[in-house]
Amino acid sequence: MLGLQKKDASLLLLVFALTMLAPFILNPFPEGSGWAQFNAGYPDLMQRFVIFGIFAIGFNILFGLTGYLSFGHAAFLGIGSYSAVWMFKLLSMNVIPAIALAVITSGLFALLIGYISLRRSGIYFSILTLAFAQMSFALAYSVLTPITGGETGLQLALSDPRILDGAAEAGNLPVPGLFGMEMRNSTEWVVGAWVFTFNIGYYFAAFIMLCSFYLAIRIFRSPFGLMLRAVKSNQQRLNYTGLNTRPYTLAAFVISGMYAGLAGGLMAAMDPLAGAERMFWTASGEVVLMTILGGVGTLIGPVLGAGMIKYMENILSKINSDILHTWFAFMPDGLEDFVVAIIYPFIGKGWHLTLGLLFMMVVIFLPGGLVEGGQKLAKLFKRDKKDDDGAKTADATTPAE
Repeated sequence: MLGLQKKDASLLLLVFALTMLAPFILNPFPEGSGWAQFNAGYPDLMQRFVIFGIFAIGFNILFGLTGYLSFGHAAFLGIGSYSAVWMFKLLSMNVIPAIALAVITSGLFALLIGYISLRRSGIYFSILTLAFAQMSFALAYSVLTPITGGETGLQLALSDPRILDGAAEAGNLPVPGLFGMEMRNSTEWVVGAWVFTFNIGYYFAAFIMLCSFYLAIRIFRSPFGLMLRAVKSNQQRLNYTGLNTRPYTLAAFVISGMYAGLAGGLMAAMDPLAGAERMFWTASGEVVLMTILGGVGTLIGPVLGAGMIKYMENILSKINSDILHTWFAFMPDGLEDFVVAIIYPFIGKGWHLTLGLLFMMVVIFLPGGLVEGGQKLAKLFKRDKKDDDGAKTADATTPAE
């Protein structure tokens, strides 16, 4: 299937099913129920799931295959966003040219930054990428304000030329679209107490994510991916053989940067605004957490890690003490207050504490991330099944000869 092995094709079909059925999977609880707080099937959050999944997939191509840990990938995310918004301002509100420019621009920046940073390895490479990202943030925030909009960010305006679409003379600002279909358009399907939302922007971003995932599979299984694994295993030994590894690592860095630019362009396509905060070092650290949490060097791991972190950021952070008191109202007053006081520091504004504890547990007990946890569960069920089959075989009587 599509030139993939059976295992990889099954994985691609699994990701396809999860993305296409996300409005149903992420809305398990009926509207109005106490558990509806945990539903995540609304367009903005679903878009974030797939967009940051693309970001993490690209980062994993660099970190997971070569072992080079970049602390500056948010620079390419921001560059992609700025490029897309400028395309919206100057040419057209069609998302295709904007995303294409975002990928190309971020790729060129990645080529420049990677050419310099890859002269060093290990922690020195990481610090170099962090320095470039912080310089990019400073330039966008305070130096290049005519281009980036400074602290207020780059936004659309009615006076923008938009050569192909024409400038809007009055009324509301135009919105990004795809050949007449606006990214914000949604359709709701009410089934009993459930409300499922199908958003054009989400499915467009999901299609791009599936293509990106397929490309990542081909890279992982290619001779190029095998060479990157050799670099991670023992780069010094490769150098001793006379093989120059820099072109391979530079290519991986550029591809990873283009993935980040693609994610940034999609963010601008969903919400045409670009700000310098997308280039800050915390955004670079976030994608590192996503990749490690999901599973470094795995295919689906970064997608799972991105979904987990974005879910916690948008769902756990909205739970407050009033909601907790509603949940535990069946308890006696003193016990209810005690339970709420214990749980409250881990939700709402303290959701980072929960994320930190989860990350510590994964690093200590599941170094392979969520993927390793899933593999261990699968092996456990298989072992139980084999034990049951063995017991049945032992209990069976053998006829006398």
